[in-house]
Amino acid sequence: MYINGVIELRYVKLPKENTYEFLERLKEWGVLYAPVKISEKFYDFREIDDVRKIEFKYNRTIMPPKKFFFLPKEKIFEFSISKAEYNEVIENVEPFIVFGVHACDIFGLKIMDTIYLDELPDKYYKVRREKGIIIGISCVPDEYCFCNLRETDFADDGFDLFLHELPDGWLVRVGTPKGHRIVDKNIKLFEEVTTQDVCEFREFENKKHQMFKYHEDWGNLRYLLEMEMEHPMWDEQSELCLACGNCNLTCPTCRCYEVQDIPNLDGDTGVRIRRWDSCQLRSHGLVAGNHNFRPTKKSRFMNRYLCKNSYNEKLGISYCVGCGRCTYFCPAEISFVENLRTILGVKDNSCPPEVAEEMPKRGFAYSSSMGGEE
Repeated sequence: MYINGVIELRYVKLPKENTYEFLERLKEWGVLYAPVKISEKFYDFREIDDVRKIEFKYNRTIMPPKKFFFLPKEKIFEFSISKAEYNEVIENVEPFIVFGVHACDIFGLKIMDTIYLDELPDKYYKVRREKGIIIGISCVPDEYCFCNLRETDFADDGFDLFLHELPDGWLVRVGTPKGHRIVDKNIKLFEEVTTQDVCEFREFENKKHQMFKYHEDWGNLRYLLEMEMEHPMWDEQSELCLACGNCNLTCPTCRCYEVQDIPNLDGDTGVRIRRWDSCQLRSHGLVAGNHNFRPTKKSRFMNRYLCKNSYNEKLGISYCVGCGRCTYFCPAEISFVENLRTILGVKDNSCPPEVAEEMPKRGFAYSSSMGGEE
């Protein structure tokens, strides 16, 4: 609702005993997706038939919720060479709900919005954002989480509803007009928020803050990364890297894609598709003339660190939201956060002795070991 032209959040309580009925009723608004356990260790967002299979206390999903809006692979248009024409293919997207989105992933979607919904919006992304309903849920960090350092551990907006865990239910923040309509249509399932609920909400958030493994100031990190391009960490860690692209595919803010034209057997017609790409693959920097502007595994490794820690001016945060996926799902067990802490100067190997009498020039422009082919 609006008070004096300013949006005012609405707060209601969903008692625990009404949770599953509420989830069933959400299906009236579209196809319901939510986190489910798919193996001993892993979770993922899947379409929900039985709401009792939804996992409320998961740590992270394999794929981020961006997959519902920026598809891993999609057809852009069909073409005919003989007719010299093409026809755009924009599928009829049915309404859907993504339930159980953590705050860091909501920030991930907000970052994606600044890219794909800018002054020239991507129509394929836009239609899905308009059809999608986002319902967030509170969480507690594990040893891989560092969203507190990225200031993405609490979402002010970017959701239709956000559920905060209480001992006997959920404190629900209503964030959009659509969220209001969902609550109003199911108002008998909700109660008013009491003073005790507010106290328990406050206690939960305070305990959550204390549970984070890291409590540091990362404000100058992006500058240190640029000044420490000759740090031995880059050689050591890039050597471990398998260049598989797992870190990109599981990242909630990686947005690179490649475009391919796929001809049909008639040699005349075909389709153009786009699919997710990874800056860790050699083909990512390959251009005409067989030139590659990131020819080595080290150069691609460094690029990802610089990209994720660059600054999104529209949101005032970095492009990394601290979800921990890139470390958790890395088959080489490379710790993104520990490497950043090395550059930040909080580890024993942060300031190694110089290998030459004269200190080398610092910075990306002076990096001496990024050339060559690999």
